[in-house]
Amino acid sequence: MREMQFAAVVLMSLLTLKLLLLPRKVSANYIVNRSRWLMVGGTALLALQFLLQYILRLRAMGVTQAVMLNLTLFIPASWLMSMALIYLQGWGRIWKLDMWLGGVTWVVVMVIIGYAAYFDGQPLLTATPELRSAEIVGSVCYAIMMGYYVCRHLMNLYAMRRALDNYYDSNMFDMLWWMRLSVILLPFMVLAVPLIIFVHGPIQTVFSISLFMGIFFLEDSFCNYVVSSVPAKMEIAEMSEEEYADLSSTEETNDEQESSAPEIIGGRILGRAALQRMEDAVREWTASGGHLKSGLTMPNAAREMQVPRYLLAAWLKQTGRRYNDWLADLRINEAKRVLKEHPEWSNEFVAEHCGFNDRSYFQRKFKEKTGLSPAEYLHTSA
Repeated sequence: MREMQFAAVVLMSLLTLKLLLLPRKVSANYIVNRSRWLMVGGTALLALQFLLQYILRLRAMGVTQAVMLNLTLFIPASWLMSMALIYLQGWGRIWKLDMWLGGVTWVVVMVIIGYAAYFDGQPLLTATPELRSAEIVGSVCYAIMMGYYVCRHLMNLYAMRRALDNYYDSNMFDMLWWMRLSVILLPFMVLAVPLIIFVHGPIQTVFSISLFMGIFFLEDSFCNYVVSSVPAKMEIAEMSEEEYADLSSTEETNDEQESSAPEIIGGRILGRAALQRMEDAVREWTASGGHLKSGLTMPNAAREMQVPRYLLAAWLKQTGRRYNDWLADLRINEAKRVLKEHPEWSNEFVAEHCGFNDRSYFQRKFKEKTGLSPAEYLHTSA
């Protein structure tokens, strides 16, 4: 067990160092940089927790002593790491409950443990039934806290996907694969922590190794993410989503006032004139092949249609579609046409002609929309 504790100290220290030595461009972005420092705080607390376990030999003294230290440092460490992800996912937008839940949970658990230690009449590090019960209650509080943060991660991932789908013309959500996997790992980590601190033997070893691997994956992926171009792309999509949500802004209000007829009714619902305007614009745009250009973002598409971007966004929302899915439908219809007219064309050429910048994405979307692969569709239509 001591060897594992030493290995954990080394691993957490190296991860903390890696976070501290990220390139300067990370510091230039306030939101990414703040998220980085939250992650540094959580990782450093984990390193401290394992270091104290190793130096004080609390495991040798008994489970109670080790659990007290684990709860004292695991709760704020998990809080800070969860906040780092939420802050990054929400691009700086967090709820007050996000900020305070971890701190309140830590205070409650410390009060429960302190109350049990005071009233059992024994020294603090003495194993007693009262203290053991208090630690179990503390572990339940920890699990509830982490359950809340897992739900928040899921909510943020949904919002991120919506923002990406409503801005880019291809599936950009795959860029966030590590966040999606992390949300799956977090519940496992929540279950693993009580087992690690209460259980002995091979089970503890297996879950300890799994926990270390999960933390390493989370933090290493975090580092790779913040130094990539993905946060900048995500920021653009998030800002576009915010602009649409704020239809009462001055610029949009002026656009409505200049229109011969009101386009927005009740803030978001398009009137009959606006719907007709959009249908005419889309018809002319698709007839000219505008939808077949690769890398077409929603603002660019709206500009080519000569309509306000928020009007295109409101039309898509009212018809129950997201931008990239709607564009994929148009492109798949074109793909079906050219497959019939040019059966000799390769999938790569068809994908490029229809505006898909990735053959595998084209094939996946084609099967999703038609239930057949391009080759199968060509065979059935022959």
